[in-house]
Amino acid sequence: MADGRETEKVRLHSPPLGELCDVLQTGLKNNFAEVQVSVVECPDLTQEPFRFPVTGLCGKPRITDVGGVPYLVPLVQRHKEYNMNSVSKEVELPGAFLLGAGAVASRIVGMNAELMPLVLTEAEGRPAVNGSYWSSINPADGQCLQEKYSDKFSDCNFGLLANLYACEGKPGQVIEVRAKRRTGAESLVGALRKTLEAHYPDKSLALGGTFVIQKGKAKIHIMPREFPVCPLHTNDDVNSWLKHFEVSAPLICQSVLVSRDPGLDLRVEHTHCFSHHGEGGHYYIDTTPDTVEYLGYFMPAEFVYRIDRPQETHVIGRE
Repeated sequence: MADGRETEKVRLHSPPLGELCDVLQTGLKNNFAEVQVSVVECPDLTQEPFRFPVTGLCGKPRITDVGGVPYLVPLVQRHKEYNMNSVSKEVELPGAFLLGAGAVASRIVGMNAELMPLVLTEAEGRPAVNGSYWSSINPADGQCLQEKYSDKFSDCNFGLLANLYACEGKPGQVIEVRAKRRTGAESLVGALRKTLEAHYPDKSLALGGTFVIQKGKAKIHIMPREFPVCPLHTNDDVNSWLKHFEVSAPLICQSVLVSRDPGLDLRVEHTHCFSHHGEGGHYYIDTTPDTVEYLGYFMPAEFVYRIDRPQETHVIGRE
């Protein structure tokens, strides 16, 4: 892959869906007033509100952590650029469907921006289908500007970093999570991850998938169009550089989380969201705990692939 470095691969613990449902049902009750976790048939994700290029989240599920924040902070390494079609081969699933959270390829887009990847990668006799969204800071008013990627660009490249869930995009059974009225301090993603971490303390599990914030509002950030000129050395530096917004439901979120890093210097959770009303970016947490409602669909990953792991690393800017 990038820089000629090999991709690292680790098998993850992947319990039966029913077992995971019981674990998550118990754990999420510590953070939400109403919780229902069950095994269901994946809804048709080509339909509203998702509009994905595939029908489901099933078929050889795996995750990958590509690049990393150290290629952005303290100073950007602009040459770090990747391709979704190449990533699908690196994770040993050519033609895979990829979703998650990343950054655009600034060389192509002409600026820095958040990327919400939704890509059915190319396969023999079939071109890639790029249903991704991207969000930047609108220079006219300083507000969020979300756009459909394919409206302006035809490539499948991205830059610097991404956390991706990969599968064959098939229908099948998935974990459905319904949660209402947040009573704890954790986001939905944080609550899922910490529940798994607590129940399986000596194992590494990962979930990938999508969830909808059906009611309420959420806090997000969007990276500025220009990379920082001065080095960012602390989390405070990073947060001062980022632009934060409160955005409204319905929001479609794409998430990858890992309960425990198996020694690959992983970003243990990363979620981006988009909407059909023009708001999207990096999701932190809902800002309306008393009224928020979540509906999500997830699958446990069988493997994690670490692509182009930074040799010089840190934990700054991974919130």
